[in-house]
Amino acid sequence: MKDRYKVKVSRYMSYLLRHNPENLKMDVKGFVDFKELLDKVREHFRVSRELVIEILEESDRKRFELVDDKIRSLYGHTIPVELEFEEEKLIKILYHGTTPEAASEILGKGLKPMKRRWVHLSPSIETAKLVGLRRTDKPVILQIDVEKARKDHVKFYKATENVYLCRHIEPEHITRTLHV
Repeated sequence: MKDRYKVKVSRYMSYLLRHNPENLKMDVKGFVDFKELLDKVREHFRVSRELVIEILEESDRKRFELVDDKIRSLYGHTIPVELEFEEEKLIKILYHGTTPEAASEILGKGLKPMKRRWVHLSPSIETAKLVGLRRTDKPVILQIDVEKARKDHVKFYKATENVYLCRHIEPEHITRTLHV
């Protein structure tokens, strides 16, 4: 029960910090005052500061960053924020987990951020599978040839240990690996 409650709270926090701050004062880098966010979350959920900190620390994909009593989402934004990531120049292969229908379109047109500001990629097949399982029980895992894409001036960034970002990937850099 408690885990499902934490998931609901985490989703609401993600909604506020990625898509609709609902009058929270957000700076250009996506940070809001932690107490302000806590007060906003408390309008919908009974949470303590400790529970929210627990959610931040237990997040499997490290969704949030807390710095000097300010909090932000690290990726997944549909609202304009200025996130600064260092370019990742060593990784050679990344993966993207998706639905069979989306995979067909991606293989024909490339991988685009859609409503978000970045394309999200995974460093392993296992992580990509978990991402794909959020949308379908039979995810397709696409492999991205990062070295080849880099030669075509695509830049890749590491947001967290399990999330890499880029702006767009052309279809010639994508192959279907698995249908799990």
